[in-house]
Amino acid sequence: MDESIAHFDGFFKDMASIMDQIDRNVLRDQVTALFTLRARKGRLFILGVGGSAANASHAVNDFRKLCHIEAYAPTDNVSELTARINDEGWDSSFVAWLKVSHLTNNDMLLVLSVGGGNAAKQVSMNIVKALQYANEVGTHILGIVGRDGGETKKLGHDVLVIPALHVDWVTPCTEAFQAVIWHALVSHPTLQAQKTKW
Repeated sequence: MDESIAHFDGFFKDMASIMDQIDRNVLRDQVTALFTLRARKGRLFILGVGGSAANASHAVNDFRKLCHIEAYAPTDNVSELTARINDEGWDSSFVAWLKVSHLTNNDMLLVLSVGGGNAAKQVSMNIVKALQYANEVGTHILGIVGRDGGETKKLGHDVLVIPALHVDWVTPCTEAFQAVIWHALVSHPTLQAQKTKW
């Protein structure tokens, strides 16, 4: 078999297996939490780094437009983000933004991350610090993460961990499934308030 075709066969086989293993109970709980958030007129803050930051931006659009949930991502304002990183440091960049946004227990975080943040390894510390702050404030935390879920799984409430089936594909599979999952959420009949154009 053509080596290139074999790669695609293996990759898509893993993607199909992951789909079968997605915990529908966590998704149901996320829908309930988001429905309750909208009912109390709370805000949804979506955090992501790297490819997950791009996903966060897209998800903000969908939650606002399709579900009528007030949503924001700190990475959407590159000027503020880079100023905070430059002047105050990477680790505090999300916490400082959340403080200026007056995060409360009426709001919610949604973390999109491959590793979920890892305090011991000092990876995605801006997410870790944001999670810690959200817990101090009493903010409900959702997550769509990979591997073992990292700090997001430990500190979050309704956290979906995307199964890691192939060590070399953890990042692409997790980031791809972030998009699949948030699209499943925003099209859920309990949440969708406006139809898509097509």
